[in-house]
Amino acid sequence: MTELTTLTIAQALEGLKKKDFTSKELTQAHIGAMEKARPLNAFIVETPELALKQAEESDKRRASGSEGALEGIPLGIKDLFCTEGVQTTAASHILEGFIPQYESTVTKKLFADGAVMLGKTNLDEFAMGSSNTTSYYGNVISPWKRKGQPNVQLVPGGSSGGSAAAVSAGLVMGATGTDTGGSIRQPASFCGISGIKPTYGRCSRWGIVAFASSLDQAGTFARTVKDNAILLRSMSGHDPKDSTSAKKEVPDFTKALTGDIKGKTIGIPKEYRIDGMPGEIEKLWQQGIDWIHSAGAKTTEVSLPHTKYALATYYVIAPAEASSNLARYDGVRYGIRVPSENLREMYEQTRAEGFGDEVKRRIMIGTYVLSAGYYDAYYIKAQKVRRLIVQDFMNAYEKCDALLTPTAPSASFAIGENQDDPIKMYLNDVFTVPASLAGLPGMSVPAGLDADGLPLGLQIIGRPWDEEMVFRVAGVIESLAQFTHRPA
Repeated sequence: MTELTTLTIAQALEGLKKKDFTSKELTQAHIGAMEKARPLNAFIVETPELALKQAEESDKRRASGSEGALEGIPLGIKDLFCTEGVQTTAASHILEGFIPQYESTVTKKLFADGAVMLGKTNLDEFAMGSSNTTSYYGNVISPWKRKGQPNVQLVPGGSSGGSAAAVSAGLVMGATGTDTGGSIRQPASFCGISGIKPTYGRCSRWGIVAFASSLDQAGTFARTVKDNAILLRSMSGHDPKDSTSAKKEVPDFTKALTGDIKGKTIGIPKEYRIDGMPGEIEKLWQQGIDWIHSAGAKTTEVSLPHTKYALATYYVIAPAEASSNLARYDGVRYGIRVPSENLREMYEQTRAEGFGDEVKRRIMIGTYVLSAGYYDAYYIKAQKVRRLIVQDFMNAYEKCDALLTPTAPSASFAIGENQDDPIKMYLNDVFTVPASLAGLPGMSVPAGLDADGLPLGLQIIGRPWDEEMVFRVAGVIESLAQFTHRPA
């Protein structure tokens, strides 16, 4: 059954329709792959019994002619999405043992369309990180290896590294992720797969453990652009339980994959040519520009002048919102509680033991920038700069239909390589953060390999609510890049 784990979602749906195999067989094949790949530590919770039960129910629905859009497709769910009756931890000790009595809107929609859940994927604690090394449950290890260095363990990117690694290694057919500053696009690039962060408000945030409420957005990972389009359609839609969820009609994103971008104009932001950018990233970006030209579209240089302030802005706003959101974890209502002599001591000791170093660091930064005397100097100023970043994008879209940039400033790096330098870790998001601050749709597509044989991605950023153009351009790049490399 190992060949079943190499299928795309589109191929699997066709095979299920033709009765070439059942959902149960498809699920069993992926459960077997998960068991063999446990050293990757891609999952915090595996749910094989639940998956087989869902697969059997799926086969019955298909037999009765009442199948959904994702009927029988085995997925991984990032352990930031609350799943009814299944432990949800956000990869933090403070939520260990928390079993939600409700289902997140996104997973509810996926299950309503017939998806099967293989387990909850690992992540950086509370989605804070770019390497998946801050999880209480241990590092996720990328399935990729550098040439000539088979014993060097690489990061899968983060925060959604477990989802990206699981898709890349063929353990799941697709996976959910969340993207606050690049946490879908960067791991997709590192793991040689496709991943999309839709427009802020396209997918409901209800039932997703919050990091930064004005930035967090659910999205998808899959092997192909088309598979992402299939998944995103099922996940999207207005949710009255989420005040930031938009009342927008959800198109069939797969219809955007026409392969035709003739006459379109793609913007190339000049500010993304940062000092010290590796030559192979520059070369790949130029290759992407050449592909755009060969497909009959033109490119034009655009300016996003406030890009240089994006990282600083993000690392004021995101920690500020995190410090507010994470105040609820105090040992009173759910998660762990450290017994103490009084209430204040219980709060302090529970949070000291429950949160990891990176989470504590961001809570302290966020509390500082929100404190009296610093709120105007940092938080309000960052919000003003954010508005300017949004306006930069809107001005650029007067000249073009979408933007093309590198996804990340490097390929995957070794576990622990940048661990002692938080600033260097934060720079992993230099190309992805601006689109997050502006709430724009962005997608990473695998486009080449670096000198060590590791994947590199290109990013397409679209106008608000124009995921269709993002998919359209991404589909063209995918077809021209012919990226067929897989991890060993």
